Parts: sequence; structure tokens; C-alpha cells
Amino acid sequence: MEHVIERAVSTIRERYFEPLSLDELAQSAMVSKFHFLRTFRRITGVTPGRFLSAVRLEEAKRLLLATSLNVSDISAQVGYSSTGSFTRRFTESVGCSPTQYRHLGDHGRGEAAAPFGAAGSRTGSISGDACVAGVGVSAVYVGLFDSPILERCPAVRAIITEPGPFRLTGVPDGTWYIHAVAHGAFPDDASCPGQQMLVATAGPVTTGPGSSLHLDLTLHPLRWSHPPVLLALPDLAEPALAA
Repeated sequence: MEHVIERAVSTIRERYFEPLSLDELAQSAMVSKFHFLRTFRRITGVTPGRFLSAVRLEEAKRLLLATSLNVSDISAQVGYSSTGSFTRRFTESVGCSPTQYRHLGDHGRGEAAAPFGAAGSRTGSISGDACVAGVGVSAVYVGLFDSPILERCPAVRAIITEPGPFRLTGVPDGTWYIHAVAHGAFPDDASCPGQQMLVATAGPVTTGPGSSLHLDLTLHPLRWSHPPVLLALPDLAEPALAA
């Protein structure tokens, strides 16, 4: 069944600008839409609709940095019928408006938004090791998010200068996903030239007052099944101070 979902993801990536429906994707996979939806979510962690939205916003990020198209044109090009809806969704997911994101790209990448202040108790902690095998990495971004997609501002985040132990403190009560991101070099692997994005995700996990969790994360190159990274991240190419 995995090859069917891989084909559906390929369809989403190739036809993201079209109004793809769940029925159409399931029909192309020749399975019932209920079975397709359940399997798609199990493999990718999100629904087809959320995956499609993430691919559209990923392409919008690329167009903002690589072209001089205005926001309205980019909105239409990635499949939105309303510039207002596109701008709201982009800002919520990326952490800044399309115009601000373009400005970040023009003036050197910086983190677009600070962690948000969640209501309620913030007495929990999450620690562990962020591991990378056989890859040169300078810094690792670890954040606590309310989404299986790396989007919206984290509740808590840390940047460690190299793979190894991390600790998130002041963790609010709730249900969370822990995402880790880095850029890795693959000098001995011709299939991964230059810098590649590395990711790891754990969750959902539930935290309560004073809870202390330990989670190890192993970063790997983005796979076909992993939704795009949407949050505007700080530049991780150079070593960063721990937060």
C-alpha cells in the first residue's frame, strides 16, 4: 500500500496548483477514500488536504525568494483563489507574512517569529539526544509544536551547536510534537550533493504539570512521505548559541 501513497504524494507535488480532492486522489489509487485517508495519514502523519496545503506553501516560499512575482500572482500560481486566504494561511504557518518572508531572504535568513506564550502551567521539561549518523552538521534546531507539520511558532525551542543532548524547559501542559531540523553535508554520497535538510519528529506526547520526558531524535534526510518544513527557520549553516 505504501507505493500507492507514494504515487498520491507525487500527484500532489506535481499538481498542487489544481483543486485536488480526496475523492480524486483515492480514485487514482483505486481504493476507497476511507481506506486511502487512513493509510495516507498513517504513513505521512497528516491528511492529504494538509499535505497539499503544505506543498502549496512550500512552493510559495520558493517563488517569493526566487522570483519577483507579486504576492497576488504567487497566490494564484500555487492554487489559492483568494489572496487574503493565502496571506493568512502563509503567515500562520511560516511565522511571517509573504512580504516579510521575502525581506528575510533579501537580508539574510533570521528566525521569523519567537516562541509563543501558551496559557497555563509551563513547568514541564523535555530532554534527549539529537543524533545524526555519518553527516556533518553545524547546528540543530529543536522545537515543541502543536502540529505534526513543522509550522507555526513553537511553544519552546532550543538551538544546539552540534548534535547531542538538548533540553526544552518551560514546557506548557498539552499535547505536542517535537521537531528537530538541521542542514547536513554528505561529502561521500553522490546521491545527496551539497547541503541537505535533515529532520526528525516525535509525538504526539502529552505533558502535564512538572512532567519530565526523555526523547531521543535521529535526524535523517527529508523523505518523500515527510510533509514540507514551513516555519521560517534561522540560518543553521553556522554554529549557533544554545537557547
